[in-house]
Amino acid sequence: MTSSRDDGPPALASMWRLCKLGYSHEPGLLSFAFVMSLLAAIPDAMLALLLKFLADGVVAGDRRHILLAVLGMAVAVTLTWLMRVATARVTRRFRDKVTIALETHVAGLQASVSTIEHQERRDFLDRLAILRNHVFVLDHMYMSLFSTAGWIVRLGLTVALLMSIHPVLALLLLFAVPTVVSSSWRPAVERETEEANAVHQRLAVHLFTMATTAAPGKEVRVTGIGPELVRRRRHEWNRWYGPTSTVRWSSAAWHSLAWAVFGSAYVGAIVFVASGLRASPGDVLLVLAAGGRLSAYVAASMREIGFIRGVWLDGARRLAWLEDYAAAVQVNADQPAPDSLTDGIRLDKVSFAYPGTDTLVLDDVSLHLPAGRVVAVVGENGAGKSTLVKLLCKLYEPTSGEILIDTVPLHRISSAAWRARLSGAFQDFFRFEFAARTSVGLGNLPNVEDDTAVLTAVGKAGADEVVTRLESGLDTQLGPTWPDGVDVSFGQWQKLALARGFMRAEPLLLVLDEPTAALDAETEHELFSRYAEAARAGSRGGITILVSHRFSTVRMADLIVVLQGSQLSQVGSHEELMRQGGPYAELYSLQADAYQL
Repeated sequence: MTSSRDDGPPALASMWRLCKLGYSHEPGLLSFAFVMSLLAAIPDAMLALLLKFLADGVVAGDRRHILLAVLGMAVAVTLTWLMRVATARVTRRFRDKVTIALETHVAGLQASVSTIEHQERRDFLDRLAILRNHVFVLDHMYMSLFSTAGWIVRLGLTVALLMSIHPVLALLLLFAVPTVVSSSWRPAVERETEEANAVHQRLAVHLFTMATTAAPGKEVRVTGIGPELVRRRRHEWNRWYGPTSTVRWSSAAWHSLAWAVFGSAYVGAIVFVASGLRASPGDVLLVLAAGGRLSAYVAASMREIGFIRGVWLDGARRLAWLEDYAAAVQVNADQPAPDSLTDGIRLDKVSFAYPGTDTLVLDDVSLHLPAGRVVAVVGENGAGKSTLVKLLCKLYEPTSGEILIDTVPLHRISSAAWRARLSGAFQDFFRFEFAARTSVGLGNLPNVEDDTAVLTAVGKAGADEVVTRLESGLDTQLGPTWPDGVDVSFGQWQKLALARGFMRAEPLLLVLDEPTAALDAETEHELFSRYAEAARAGSRGGITILVSHRFSTVRMADLIVVLQGSQLSQVGSHEELMRQGGPYAELYSLQADAYQL
């Protein structure tokens, strides 16, 4: 997907997809709530007619007429109350279940997107932030739709009652048109303002998180930037809230004007019936009650319709956009991942620019990564090392050129199938605050609770001492904010993350993107020497990609790839590159001299 500003699927089609999603989870509860919403509208709307009967009975002095009218009103009120209670109970149960289903669906969609483009681009992040905000109210939308249907039934019955007095009273609906227009138009304006300023709201939330969470706590306090974070958070919040508040006040003014038009027509209708038609007291009371209810029903209908247009249609379209985006990424992936490598991985004239930019991070790179070899990637910051890793892990697709796995284009292999053959550890690892066993075992879900597999991975990563020091071993809860949880150092977290990367026994591609930056050079060298020997002895032709700034570790690789200025500069063994001279020899000599100092 190349454009995030696409309007996405049509609004009504998106709403229908969301309706089907709710129905697929709870068809019985959904149907019951809908039927009860319609039935509850009938006795509620008929109260105006019963008031007319009561007034006619009082004027005529007919006790029987009065008694029947009172009993009818009592029955109508009781039925309305019972149906509302039943609908509320069912609605609450339905909402609880659908909320979980919707949150799971959205989280699953985001996790299923094979690339990380939607997590690194500002326009995608703004769109996803709004969607996440809407997820928590999308479950209300089903009830809003049912309520709208109920209000429309009430509205129709009320208009019929008014027309029974005089057909011209139906014109009251025409005076409700301004309220319909304002309720339809203004939410769209508010949505546009919200989206245009979403980045300020997202930054305000980010600054709040920085000021209140533990991870940045030490730096926040040592540097004394807490008040500055609060100031900037308030500033960003005001940049979001200022335009939003202005638009909301403008919407309130338009709504007030629209209702003033309807209110004037309502008063005129009462005067017309009472003076122009010389109607009976019962007819006047019916118009008073029905007219008053008409305004309430129009207001409720417009409120629900505005809510649906402003939140549900917009949220449904964003949800449908995410569904379509997740599905489109996999559309051409129709080949299985190989069980082993014979030739290796080839990059054929691969270029890449991050979506939304024109700057090539990798420019016309052609490279052969031989099967069964350890490959080191070096270069200055910004040379494209991490980008190359992302392309090999299929986190992005090349802008041009092709990556071949033996002879199969990587874009023809599904992300899930390819990543089942991968393993990796990264400098910017995530701290999975679970039991130590789970935190490591997540590297290979089928063996997540297999102590033998977990301990083997721990041994490969040199993390034995970390596990031994934990009070309950693999059963220890990590993270001090959890019951019985313990805190571990950054270096210990890094070793556990490295162990997670070693959970798969013989991956076809093992990516080690500076995962031991917190370890000393000697420990890193010893660790990678041991693993490089094991990788070369593998039977599947797996390739190990090592990204490191430490040349004492890099030199052990079978092949060293040097990137410079987004292009491939040199390829060869350590000895070959040192004989050639050039960027690698210069960088190596500079680091060696620094260590001697």
